[in-house]
Amino acid sequence: MTVSRVHITPHMHWDREWYFTTEESRILLVNNMAEILARLESDPDYKFYVLDGQTAVLEDYFAIQPENKARVKALVEAGKLIIGPWYTQTDTMQVSGESILRNLLYGMRDCLSLGEPMKIGYLPDSFGMSSQLPHIFNGFGIDRAMFWRGCSERHGTDKTEFLWQSNDGSEVTAQVLPLGYAIGKYLPEDEAGLRKRLESYFEVLEKASVTQDILLPNGHDQMPLQQNIFAIIDKLREIYPQREFHMSRFEQVFERIEACRDQLATLKGEFNDGKYMRVHRTISSTRMDIKLAHAAIENKIVNILEPLASIAWALGFEYHHGLLEKMWKEIMKNHAHDSIGCCCSDKVHQEVMTRFILADDMAENLIRFYMRKIVDNMPVALCDDGVQVADKLCLFNLMPFPRQEVINTSIRIRAQSFALRDEAGQPVPYFIRARREIDPGLVDRQIVHYGNYDPFMEYDIQLCHPLPSMGYCTLHIEGNQPGLEQPVTASGELLENDFYRIALNDNGTLQILDKLRGTTFDQVLTLEEGSDDGDEYDYSPSREEWLRYSTEFAVTHEVTHQAWQSIATLKLRMALPANLAERANRQCSGHLDVTCRITLAHQSPRIDIELELDNQADDHRVRVLIPTPFPSDTVVSDNQFGCITRPTRDSAMADWEAEGWKEAPIPVWQLMNFVALQDGKQGLAVLSDGLREFEVIGEQCDTLALTLLRGVGVLGKEELLLRPGRPSGIKLPTPDSQVRGKLGCRFSLLAFAGNHISANVMQAARSYLTPVRCYNKIPFDAMKLNKASFTTPLHFSLLTMDPSGPVLSALKKAEDEEALVIRVYNPSEQAVLEGGKVISEHTLSDWQAVRMDEQPLPLELAAGEFGELAPCHSRSVRFIVNKK
Repeated sequence: MTVSRVHITPHMHWDREWYFTTEESRILLVNNMAEILARLESDPDYKFYVLDGQTAVLEDYFAIQPENKARVKALVEAGKLIIGPWYTQTDTMQVSGESILRNLLYGMRDCLSLGEPMKIGYLPDSFGMSSQLPHIFNGFGIDRAMFWRGCSERHGTDKTEFLWQSNDGSEVTAQVLPLGYAIGKYLPEDEAGLRKRLESYFEVLEKASVTQDILLPNGHDQMPLQQNIFAIIDKLREIYPQREFHMSRFEQVFERIEACRDQLATLKGEFNDGKYMRVHRTISSTRMDIKLAHAAIENKIVNILEPLASIAWALGFEYHHGLLEKMWKEIMKNHAHDSIGCCCSDKVHQEVMTRFILADDMAENLIRFYMRKIVDNMPVALCDDGVQVADKLCLFNLMPFPRQEVINTSIRIRAQSFALRDEAGQPVPYFIRARREIDPGLVDRQIVHYGNYDPFMEYDIQLCHPLPSMGYCTLHIEGNQPGLEQPVTASGELLENDFYRIALNDNGTLQILDKLRGTTFDQVLTLEEGSDDGDEYDYSPSREEWLRYSTEFAVTHEVTHQAWQSIATLKLRMALPANLAERANRQCSGHLDVTCRITLAHQSPRIDIELELDNQADDHRVRVLIPTPFPSDTVVSDNQFGCITRPTRDSAMADWEAEGWKEAPIPVWQLMNFVALQDGKQGLAVLSDGLREFEVIGEQCDTLALTLLRGVGVLGKEELLLRPGRPSGIKLPTPDSQVRGKLGCRFSLLAFAGNHISANVMQAARSYLTPVRCYNKIPFDAMKLNKASFTTPLHFSLLTMDPSGPVLSALKKAEDEEALVIRVYNPSEQAVLEGGKVISEHTLSDWQAVRMDEQPLPLELAAGEFGELAPCHSRSVRFIVNKK
């Protein structure tokens, strides 16, 4: 007979914030840490304690008791206090690949300053597991993973131990916690209490285990150390002599699993099933204001700031690792599952938003600082008459291929007219969208201090100028000179370019003709509004649903044609039920004001959409509908370092209640930057700027529904239509989660030939989220800087990649080397990508493949080449730029 082993592992799961604030939990943390340190130091039999796998807990603790850092370090080095590998317990379905990667990067660096990290991908409470986690874990030398939520036998095994692979073949040994991380919390000391608690657990766990090793985590949320654990273990040995009981590390459990490797099933894909535990799939749309702020700062740091800082460093300026780490850690505090899920109290959500605002302020100011340092140190140009031209407009393209896009920016100048000239002195055409006079004190208070009150003019201008790859070009601004103003040539009510003809329907929707393929998309941008009787965790419709559509209401429109783009502006007010009671009675005292701007640039294959919503109703969900002529059983979107194809319908919806699912398997899915429907010959993609939840609806599964907002008024609620039973969280009122007031959303439509891979849709999504940044240099600055000891060129390109090759994920300076790190990935789920490379007018040396933690890999690569990339595989390379 096989002897069952029960591994008891002391731990605490530490939510930094939830329905309580960070500062409230910090007080408990100081108390709990005193007990943990004292017990580990004084009791040689109490061998291990797991500190929830996140170093932010220690950061919070050291901020209050820095004098105990040496004690912690000694216990970590002795292997008694088990820390890491994360900085925070990240969500894996709502944050980007770079965010998950940096969480491990900073978490493991924090650990190494104290000792060794726990080399387990430990995520005991995150709401679902991304299919790319094995790839990310392997990038840090981690080949073990432990989690709770999202797994069922539908993935390929009914066992709790298995091998889990990403598409590229990256693999970890996985241990699922099928009953959660807290089944050993507050264990009673008496026999009756222990039997009542554990016997049902033992039966479930032993049946599901390959090894017959049972993990009994002895801890819970904010739980203090259980002082009498050895008395309990003695009692368990007395009650269950047929079982062995050990105080164990998680690593010892994995050693048992790995000894049975040949018996383990191999699984692929994400774990997002709510059959046995709640995964809260629709949490992606809770507090959409916070979700949008999160995506904006993620994109700003990765797509703009880090590449710009890399260019500046290559030119000779300092790379500010410390500032970037502070920004990353500020937003990663928000990446914990409850925080980014926005299933917290209103007070905590205020703190979450404040962190995003702080990080965005830091990022925006550092972006402007780098642009200024580059432009301040350029040579001064001369006019034809020999007069110096100090005013410049520098255009930064932070994509790794040349671009020529419509640029809308502003310049300030003390002149009533101006000319733009390129580096060769040739005139550059522009279009003035607006002009206004501004007080000189707003430019530099020193100007008016010395009595100079001559006004400045601020011009909103539009231009379309070729830009170098991963670099910049410079335009000179000559004041009081006649400029080359571009005329407006388009007219009428249509928006049209070489790619599309867009007509405005009377009901406020669009009819779009894809001119290259002859395909028509009609009734595009219908808004669907319906009830939400759910909570901060889950959407759930009312049992007395009443759907409202924007096509039922009067709409006004205006079409404006500019030099390089045309804009249609639609406005309407939807009369809506103010609450669930009104919906049940078919009453409408609430409303939603909608302003929609559709922008079609003359040379662009994208249709850019901006929606401004003013929500004055509660307990509802608003989605934008994008019908297509592509009925499909599957839908593709991107996830971390790749793409994922999912079903548009789930057959389990027919029997989920009878089968006792914890929540309905509605096919609402997460995306990062794009989602597409296609028929093999052509398709339509939605490129999203922060809207990360969608569903494919319609009788033929041909309509993309992108969630814009979801309003609810309570943290947790019981007996939802789509999630029966107890409340998730607690029944705490959260009126701010009704998301009343104004909300701005952006996305873009892209019709394409072939499929999303052959059409480079992921590259288009990255470009959409990497706008050209502009810096207007004038001879006045409110804050002064000294010049550098070197000059910077007027035109610079760091490197170039083929847009049909691998997708750029990150370009940054190495953490510990005087070198840059570039990371790219193959977005295809099936095809191997070969031939991806970097070219540069500069010499690239020491081209070295590295892991995600920037440690060298034994992989030989030719200079500038990425080698073969497996499906959904990323590659990181460290290199040195030797400027020409």
